[in-house]
Amino acid sequence: MPKVSESFTEARRQEILSACERLYETKDFKDITVKDIAEKTSMSRASIYNYFQTKEEIFLGLLKREYDEWIAGLDALRVENDRLSVDRFADAMGRLLAERWRLLKILSMNHYDMESNSRPEMLACFKVSYGRSLVAVRECLEKFFPGMSAADVEDFLYAFFPFMFGIYPYTFVNERQKVAMKAAGVSYVFMTISEIVSRFVRTVLGGGDLKAPRKGAGKDGCI
Repeated sequence: MPKVSESFTEARRQEILSACERLYETKDFKDITVKDIAEKTSMSRASIYNYFQTKEEIFLGLLKREYDEWIAGLDALRVENDRLSVDRFADAMGRLLAERWRLLKILSMNHYDMESNSRPEMLACFKVSYGRSLVAVRECLEKFFPGMSAADVEDFLYAFFPFMFGIYPYTFVNERQKVAMKAAGVSYVFMTISEIVSRFVRTVLGGGDLKAPRKGAGKDGCI
């Protein structure tokens, strides 16, 4: 078998991920097959298995790409702004995640399945991007709110990243769900991704003095 360049292999992988992304616009994870993805590419279904062994690995690759694009947005936010208030930072976080709605949808619906049905090397590659996203958010907090202690920053990360798993179901509500909520007499405020994220960030960051370190906080922390 002739050798192919790394750039060729990556281009093929990106073609597969882009095909999956287009299908995900109108179909759910459970309804998309590798055959469907192949039909949106220049490859056969058999060829796709040279790059991804399962549909879950393809979606994991798509999720990795979504994380990488979110990280690029976070890095740009940090580099392009010398200072941001809590309100402006909260609005920016809301905007950046609204642009990455696929990331939120995959997290809320298929994250466990993807990780369980992907090879360890594929999972490790994804975890690199996930880890970089933690660093990107941490660096924004450290730049814009220097009064936060290391423990304060870790507290934000521990709250924010689990919160991301619930954003999509709370903001993409179909008519059947709305009717059911009304019939059940449940009071519910429907919000966009930007609204729910910015409200969360304001609540977490706006509740204390960000210029003064918290008493008893340690210097180091990890998540």
